[in-house]
Amino acid sequence: MEKRAGRQYCCSTWRRRQNLPILFLFFLVFSGAASAAGNGKTHARRINPGRNSSRSSSGFGVQLVRRGDPRRVTIDNGIVSVTFSSPDGDVIGIKYKGIDNVLETLNDDDNRGYWDVVWNKPGDQRGPFDKLRATDFRVVMQDDEQIEVSFTKKWEPSDATVPLNIDKRYILRRGSSGIYMYTILERLEGWPDVDMDQIRVVFKLQQKLFHFMAISDDRQRVMPLAKDRITGRPLAYPEAVLLTHPSNPEFRGEVDDKYQYSCEDKDNKVHGWISEEPAVGFWMITPSDEFRVGGPIKQDLTSHVGPIVLNMFTSTHYTGKDLNTAYRNGEPWKKVLGPVFVYLNSGDTSTLWRDAKEQMHTEVKSWPYEFVNSEDYPAAHQRGSVVGQLILRDRYINERLMYAGSAYVGLAIPGDVGSWQRDAKGYQFWTQADRKGRFFIDNIRVGTYNLYAWVPGIMGDYKYSVNITIQPGSKMDLGMIVYDPPRNGPTLWEIGIPDRTAAEFHVPEAYPTLMNKLYTNHPTDSFRQYGLWSRYADTYPRQDLVYDVGVNNFFEDWFFAHVVRSAGNNTFRATTWRINFDLPTVDKSKGDYTFQLALASAAEAELHVRFNDLNAPEPLFSTGLIGKDNAIARHGIHGLYWLYSISVPNNQLVDGRNAIYLTQTRTHGAFYGVMYDYIRLEGPRGT
Repeated sequence: MEKRAGRQYCCSTWRRRQNLPILFLFFLVFSGAASAAGNGKTHARRINPGRNSSRSSSGFGVQLVRRGDPRRVTIDNGIVSVTFSSPDGDVIGIKYKGIDNVLETLNDDDNRGYWDVVWNKPGDQRGPFDKLRATDFRVVMQDDEQIEVSFTKKWEPSDATVPLNIDKRYILRRGSSGIYMYTILERLEGWPDVDMDQIRVVFKLQQKLFHFMAISDDRQRVMPLAKDRITGRPLAYPEAVLLTHPSNPEFRGEVDDKYQYSCEDKDNKVHGWISEEPAVGFWMITPSDEFRVGGPIKQDLTSHVGPIVLNMFTSTHYTGKDLNTAYRNGEPWKKVLGPVFVYLNSGDTSTLWRDAKEQMHTEVKSWPYEFVNSEDYPAAHQRGSVVGQLILRDRYINERLMYAGSAYVGLAIPGDVGSWQRDAKGYQFWTQADRKGRFFIDNIRVGTYNLYAWVPGIMGDYKYSVNITIQPGSKMDLGMIVYDPPRNGPTLWEIGIPDRTAAEFHVPEAYPTLMNKLYTNHPTDSFRQYGLWSRYADTYPRQDLVYDVGVNNFFEDWFFAHVVRSAGNNTFRATTWRINFDLPTVDKSKGDYTFQLALASAAEAELHVRFNDLNAPEPLFSTGLIGKDNAIARHGIHGLYWLYSISVPNNQLVDGRNAIYLTQTRTHGAFYGVMYDYIRLEGPRGT
């Protein structure tokens, strides 16, 4: 496989020896990059695949090295040299481009590059991090072209560790500017009950070198230091810190919170850090989402101040315990997490990011890898595919069938409609349909699945009625399948866009004293600023939100989060939003009306719905206590999706002016509340 080691893209320089303003440096770097892009040229040093300044891959095969210390093992291909603790299996050193170790040498060996699991026994509080230390080391395969090593542990009932068999694998290939890594985790039948809320890989980089972080084309910047958070002032949510005495005065008065750098899994293919001197990039590349959890729009952490690079395989971030991480009744389980690719590049800082993206595309095209030596990781010919076309049928929108353009279509373990977003145990395979609803899902592991879908702009979830069984080499054509979205009658009015987020609603400006400048003048990510929940009381100081259908505009007049109101002394009171609408004549001859309520997020919330009588002793509908996704506090704009089709008896409505009261009743914390996705009132069926 071709590896690139010389082209890079991104950043600004770290101003250790210059007094130029950061924005001016950004201008110099990005204008240069733009100029190069515009004329089709780059001034970055180009290194031939498989070569560096001192050795050629043709003359330097991959080697396994032991230097007298039985607790260390190194694999080296002349480009990168990776050292592991043995038999623990932690990555304790990565040598690259004259840097003896890109990982933080001030940290202990087990706090540089490692896997971990957050787990607990049922009923216990959240447990400690188990760093998955292995007890045995072996070489899986070795020749001049590739070495794959394995660090394993067999769980015993006497162990106080997470009940898992562990197999951590690392692969170094000739000419590769980085290392592949994956793990195989296994529970045998009859093993103890356990919750495993988080499984991840962590790399902690040299603090004196890596100062520039890049997550996407428009989310990258010079970052504060770890010690700046220590000297800062903790804010209302534990991870958020106001930087009061930063090393770089440019950061004074900014807020830093690792959740501000979260990303949806479908967009989280490459992220990492850049060192200016020497000009080196360290990147986490994830070529497939098949081993991630909760579907393509599950959000999770990426990189953050440290400098720290993560790969989150499982977590309850933005879902809470609604994501099923509980293993009960001796349930067996086995899963391959990865491979992922830790990629290093060098040359010109202005092109490091671009090169990392190019390498990411190379890795995606190479999936599934043919060089992985595990029977638990099937090659392409051992997998299957599914093709079809999704069509929409909603006669209240169009008498004809419609293409489900841009639909998200995926396979996940069998369950109820929409259950994929709460699945943390199985593999998932997703794609996005073309404008005519045609989809193709390939490289599917052998197994039995349900096919699920949802369509941006259309409310609800789809589930195919028949299980999908994938065999090695199978090619299944489902033909045309028809989705009937939730609908009981014609639309009388609607608020929002059914896209599973609250992004279209009014997101207020951040407090000037609580800003992260990365998101200044950044309209698509303005919701990532800290403290926006408190802006509700500023926007509505005397009374709660009132929305007049046909008069107000939800882009400007519907607040992005329905939150509580402070009552002082760290107490809070419920808030009630009112929707006013006109109904000239109530049709009592054809049945009930329907109130469609789609939520984009819920955090310790209970929403009551009343029609025309705020003081009615019982609401027409209550969600009950729902949600622990914390998207309000963690700048997420959405968590899990909740949909309720509420029957409204026609005697609840009157001719003329009507009102709907939405009350968020739970008041035990500042971050309790919901985000709305979409609201629709439908007339009786047949009208």
